[in-house]
Amino acid sequence: MSLKNLNVIKTPKNLRLKLSNKKIQRLFKNFEKNFNIQEAFIVAVSGGPDSLALAFLTKIYSIQYNLKSRYFIVDHKLRKESTEEAKKVKKILNNFDIKAEILTWRGKKPSRNIQSLSRKKRYDLLFSKCKQLKISNLIVGHHLDDLFENFFIRMIRGSGLKGLVSLEKKTEFASINLIRPLLDFEKKDLRFISNYVFNFFVNDPSNVNTKFQRIKLRNIISEFKNNGLDKNKLFLTLKNLKRSNQALIFYIEQNKKQNSFLYKDNNEAVLNENFFIHPYEVVFRSLSDILKIIGDKYNFTRGKKIDLILDKINKNTLKKETLAGCVIKKVNHTVIITKEY
Repeated sequence: MSLKNLNVIKTPKNLRLKLSNKKIQRLFKNFEKNFNIQEAFIVAVSGGPDSLALAFLTKIYSIQYNLKSRYFIVDHKLRKESTEEAKKVKKILNNFDIKAEILTWRGKKPSRNIQSLSRKKRYDLLFSKCKQLKISNLIVGHHLDDLFENFFIRMIRGSGLKGLVSLEKKTEFASINLIRPLLDFEKKDLRFISNYVFNFFVNDPSNVNTKFQRIKLRNIISEFKNNGLDKNKLFLTLKNLKRSNQALIFYIEQNKKQNSFLYKDNNEAVLNENFFIHPYEVVFRSLSDILKIIGDKYNFTRGKKIDLILDKINKNTLKKETLAGCVIKKVNHTVIITKEY
């Protein structure tokens, strides 16, 4: 369907006016190509330029393809002005017929590891809303700059291949599709959309607070860019790593298929002794996948904890351990994993 067809659909006049801009049209066509879903979806909106641009682009897409779309703003209540900001974002979106609701993080707030725990709570609230509304697609505003930042953060942490390429356009967590359609978009283009369409976005002071690792790294990457960092070369590196990861995934899936038996009704998995004879990374990720399924978690278990379990299995010292919401037992030559209640 062409953009011209939007004129004959019930599209708010102010949205149609914004779409008359040639740059906006070009950016939307790029978004449309990257999004390409045909089911209802939920959009996470923070109020920053990335998520506001996402709200606009997804709203146009939902009208064009006659899809149900819902919009949710998470108020973490970590700053005294966060509630008023959330209300303002909701009001501005409503002016463009983008109906948004506010989800509030209630209870005690962390004093350490704030960004990581806030991110986890945000996804908890959003995933819960997805399940409540029976909508399996959650759309988030990660973009090209986030892709690069994530790569360097994982590299600093000593992540393996999976961690380095972890920011994919589509990832499934607990039967919810987490979709990132903006990974090909530069932040400057998203800022343009937000400014042009809404003439507004929230400036979160944590985005310039250098006590957070991500912000320190963001400043370093900015220096790299000023000194000739070639984003196309970095793209090529990520592309090559993803190809290697896909090859590894093939052997992981083969191992799970041939050497494990999953009983979903009982939340139980049985791993035979051949499950553990493959190269370490294949065994490690096969076990990680199964723990995630049985434990019904949307985050994977930290690598060091799985290393300890595998070490006990290899030394034949494993008796009974709990990890990732699972109970892991060695019975004769098999390992049995059940959900922890």
